[in-house]
Amino acid sequence: MDLNAKMQYLSEVALFEGLPSEDLMDLASLASIKKYSKHQIIYRVGDAPEEVYVLVNGIIKIISKSGEGREVIKTIIHPKSLFGIEYLSSQEQRSNTAKSIDKDLVCFAINSKDFKTYLKENWTLTERFIKMQGTRLMYLEDRFESLVFKDARERIIDFLKDNAKTNGRQVGLEMLIKHSLTQQDIANYTGTSRQTVTYVLNDLKRQNQIYFKRKSILIRDIANLC
Repeated sequence: MDLNAKMQYLSEVALFEGLPSEDLMDLASLASIKKYSKHQIIYRVGDAPEEVYVLVNGIIKIISKSGEGREVIKTIIHPKSLFGIEYLSSQEQRSNTAKSIDKDLVCFAINSKDFKTYLKENWTLTERFIKMQGTRLMYLEDRFESLVFKDARERIIDFLKDNAKTNGRQVGLEMLIKHSLTQQDIANYTGTSRQTVTYVLNDLKRQNQIYFKRKSILIRDIANLC
């Protein structure tokens, strides 16, 4: 990918959208391309946060381990998203593990110190970054409340609605979600069991609220999904 192609892609990332060409060129010059295979670890808990990343292709899960060793998915990263930003928050170690879900995954990697310096010199970008962090914090608070106050079915339905919002495509009156998640991944994300995910999805399918295959879910009427 040449410099112009990098600039074009970065211009479509919400954090960088509308930046002047010279700023996009500077950022593109800082970005190197890294590729990962399916299920490959990008970084682990305890690693030095030497780089921040922009996801170009594929899907990533940000995970940690419970006290019993069970994988917990904290968030799912889709293309045109920034991740791995611990250094920008003055953390000296990675607090989570990032793992690829798809094959042929591609990221832009930018040296953390260089990116932090660039933020200090560009107040418009700094304001956007702070706003992005605020939005992510609100999302995490919503997820926490969901885990505490909602039952398993409600959490799984929330997962479907959130993914439809961030990664869905309107097909007539229906919403199509294409994904690479296993039912175990969905369970790890929603704090349920794989058996519960299977039951809820099959029940929603039986009620004709959704139709699903291994890598796609079609929501018939998202407003009335329950």
